[in-house]
Amino acid sequence: MKKIFLLISLPFIIPACNNQQQANPESKKDWWKEEIVYQIYPRSFKDSNGDGVGDLKGIISELDYLKSLGITAVWLNPIYESPNDDNGYDVSDYRKILREFGTMQDFDTLLKGLHDRHIKLIMDLVVNHSSDEHEWFKQSRSSRDSKYRNYYHWWNAEKGKPPYRYSLFDINHDAWKYDSTTNAYYLHYFSRKQPDLNWENPVLRKEVYDIMKFWADKGIDGFRLDAFGFAAKDTSFPVFPNGFEKNFMLYYSMGPHLHEYLQEMNKEVFSKYKLMSVAEGAGNSFKDAHDLVDANRNELNMAYAFEGVDIAKPTGYSLTHFKEVFSRWDSAFENNGWLSIFLANHDQARMVTRFGNDSKEYREKSSTLLTSFIMTMRGTPYYYNGDELGMTNAYFTDIKQYKDMPTLNEYQYQLKQGADMTSFMKKIQFECRDNGRTPFQWDSSANAGFTTGIPWLSINPNYTTINKAAQDKDPNSVLNYFRKIVAIRKSNPILVYGKYTLLDKENPSIYAYTREWENKKWLVLLNFSAKESSINLGYHYRTKKQIINNYSATTTDEKLRPYEAVVYEL
Repeated sequence: MKKIFLLISLPFIIPACNNQQQANPESKKDWWKEEIVYQIYPRSFKDSNGDGVGDLKGIISELDYLKSLGITAVWLNPIYESPNDDNGYDVSDYRKILREFGTMQDFDTLLKGLHDRHIKLIMDLVVNHSSDEHEWFKQSRSSRDSKYRNYYHWWNAEKGKPPYRYSLFDINHDAWKYDSTTNAYYLHYFSRKQPDLNWENPVLRKEVYDIMKFWADKGIDGFRLDAFGFAAKDTSFPVFPNGFEKNFMLYYSMGPHLHEYLQEMNKEVFSKYKLMSVAEGAGNSFKDAHDLVDANRNELNMAYAFEGVDIAKPTGYSLTHFKEVFSRWDSAFENNGWLSIFLANHDQARMVTRFGNDSKEYREKSSTLLTSFIMTMRGTPYYYNGDELGMTNAYFTDIKQYKDMPTLNEYQYQLKQGADMTSFMKKIQFECRDNGRTPFQWDSSANAGFTTGIPWLSINPNYTTINKAAQDKDPNSVLNYFRKIVAIRKSNPILVYGKYTLLDKENPSIYAYTREWENKKWLVLLNFSAKESSINLGYHYRTKKQIINNYSATTTDEKLRPYEAVVYEL
């Protein structure tokens, strides 16, 4: 996934909601609305051969663990052949498995193993750009007359320097790279090794659809479209206003013909298979988001919007703002379309560090509180591997400990600018995506049981106390709480389809809401504070039937304990 430097998420500009909505989602059940998606970052999940890199056989060895979680789908980050400039989001062959990860036979074994356990597999589709080591690009840059020339965006140098375009990952933030082979510049919104594909070319589009069919024919269950909001471009490349890069989404996202491309993709691929489809991002407005997922338009199933996940900052965040954002998105999709619900992924630092409290005293309770939020909101939940243990940021102190390409590039850029590098290091300790990529903490043995070799990225030192083996044995652990609330969501459609109503929206500490469906009503109370907090609901909520609580001991005191999460049936 590609996002802006450091925060690694796309800032979406959301105007007031346009409530021109249609059928209520309660009247239309769909299998993909009921999925619980668990994201696996293969490089960091489990290493089977001691080379320090997680692989497919490592995932296969933990299939029973995945089943024990109760999740119903796995989203797998890219495993295609790649030089790994951006950890697999620079694909050099879409039909081969990266050797570090294993073989196609391993993939087939993994897919069968997941399906045997009634778990679906969602693949990452990275087709806004390819690797510069893909054969398409090698041929494209070889000659202006190459039949692959129009697979990418080229600007011939005799026309002068092309209009400035901001690059998210380039060391100079310049998205045009001069190539002397044909005396031309090529476009790359991300790193120099990730040239953007030209979606105006129908031959290129057919190539992509054929790739999708290759994987669909293997039996996978869906695609997540990486950075696809950027795929459509105005290829006249007009000059953008000075400073556009401060709000580049308005210029980069939802370009001309994007919806036509998605409708064509739906016709050529999605309509012919039982596939779940999700877009990374949701455009620049609610209209954009609705247009992507409106069933009548035949494009995608659900949107994956970043406004909520972007709230967390090193200086903290306001719960009232958090509530306003998630409630606004829910309202906009109450009667039409469908959303993803998430607080973390491979492009974010750890969920409990960003949105909770990763101190020894409150890590467990705030982890389970955040899990409760994700599993009790409307929308398809996406949950990142390791968060079910309450894994935290690693807080690396030396830039040499980081592996993330855009972070290392930005470090060099800031150094050249004479920036305060102490502040820079504190910033990346909080938000660099390497924090979410440290290897999975399986047990307290060497390297957390992740590998017998040298891990590709340092293990978080707290693995001796925060690990799967220890939590398996503890009925009150973060891990076992995750399993309980997943089981509750799976067996209670009220948490999937039920109407969401925000309560006491100005309460600075408590997020309270109800879910209603088929004459049932549940109350969710979440104390996002390290202090006891109160809420006045007009009735005694402690007397109601309790569905789940992240505290093992009950209480009759109508104050929520620090980071308490409780669900009642009313």
